[in-house]
Amino acid sequence: MPDALLPLILITPILLLLALGIVGFVVRYQRRLLQQQGEVREIREAAQQQALEAALLAQEEERRRIAADLHDGVGTTLSIVKLHLSTLNRPDLTREATALLDQAIGEVRRISRNLLPAVLQKFGLPFALEALARTVPEDGPTRVHITQNGTPRRLDPQQELTVYRVVQELLGNGLRHAKAANIDIMINFGVDSLSLQYIDNGVGFDPSAGDVQPSPGSRTGLGLTNLRSRVALLRGTLRHESSPGLGSQVWISLPLQYLAANQETSTISSL
Repeated sequence: MPDALLPLILITPILLLLALGIVGFVVRYQRRLLQQQGEVREIREAAQQQALEAALLAQEEERRRIAADLHDGVGTTLSIVKLHLSTLNRPDLTREATALLDQAIGEVRRISRNLLPAVLQKFGLPFALEALARTVPEDGPTRVHITQNGTPRRLDPQQELTVYRVVQELLGNGLRHAKAANIDIMINFGVDSLSLQYIDNGVGFDPSAGDVQPSPGSRTGLGLTNLRSRVALLRGTLRHESSPGLGSQVWISLPLQYLAANQETSTISSL
C-alpha cells in the first residue's frame, strides 16, 4: 500500500463519523423544531379558544343583563302605565292605548325570552327547540319545521345554550334574509355527537362574494361568522352550500358527551 494513501485511509472513517454526526444533529434539530412549532401552535389554538369562550360568555352575560332590564324595567313600567289607564274608567278613550300597551308588553316578554331562554334552563335542549319552532307564526310567510331524530338527551348547560344559539342563529338568518317559503332544521342526537342540517328554499347567496360590497337588498353569507364561532367553541365542523336563487344548506357536526340519566335529573332539579 503506498504511503500516500495511508493518511486518506485513516481519515476516511473519521470524516464518515463526522458526516453521520452532522446528519444526526440536523435530524434531531428538525425534530425539536417541529415539536416546538407544534407546541406553539397548540398554545396559540388554546389561547384562541379561551379568547373565543370569553367573548361568547361575555355576550351571554350581556344578553342576560338586557333581558333582566327589559323584563324588570321596561316591562314593569309598561304594566304600571296600563294600570294608570285602567283607573281612568274611560274605556272609550283608553281602549286603543291599552291594546297598544298589551302589544308592547307582549313584545318585551318575547324579546326577553329570546335573550334568556328560561325554558332551556328548566326543561333542556329538546323541549326548548320545540318551543323555539312554535314562536314562528303558523300563518306567516315562512313555514318552519324543526325535527329531532335519535334519542333526545340532556347536555352540559353551557353546551345546551351554545347549541340552542346555533339553531336560533340559523333560524334568525333564514327568517330575516332567505325570503323562503320553507325552512327545515333537522337535529340528530347520535351516540357521542350531535349533528344539525339546515335547508331553506330562499334566495340563496354567492359564498365567494363575501369580500365584495353587497348590493342593496341582496343576501350575503356574513351571518355564518357567528355560527362558525359557536361551532368552533364546541370543536365542531360546519359546511355550507348556497347559490343565488337556489336556497341554502348548512351541515354542522358537534362531538358532544351527553349527560347520564342521573345527571339529567340533578341538573333539572338544581335549576
